[in-house]
Amino acid sequence: MKLGFPKEEKLKSKKCIEQLFSEGNSVSKFPLRLVFTATNLPTDVPIQAGFSVTKRNFKKAVTRNRIKRLMREAYRLNKNDVFNKISTTYAFMFLYIGKQEPTFEEIEKSMIRLLQKFVEKTEATITPEK
Repeated sequence: MKLGFPKEEKLKSKKCIEQLFSEGNSVSKFPLRLVFTATNLPTDVPIQAGFSVTKRNFKKAVTRNRIKRLMREAYRLNKNDVFNKISTTYAFMFLYIGKQEPTFEEIEKSMIRLLQKFVEKTEATITPEK
């Protein structure tokens, strides 16, 4: 699979985002939090993802945009681990919950662990233990 992040994989539907925050589950690995829900997506991609940074902690748009760019890059490089292990379609929203500006290494390390936690949580709900 290619390592791109095409337009079809970007979460933009307001309806889907509202459903995500009202009905979704979450996993966290500081400084990132992933809110996800299984949903029917209009395109044929397995996951649509969105990224958000709070205005409360980062007043300047330049800083918020940089953090979102770092999160998108970390997701783009590590999404294949998740794509190969899921069978249903999901909507993701990645939230940056830290209070200080991160480095790419911190974001990537957290992103890898966060995606692993997501896979573990979804596998646990699909195959209940005996």
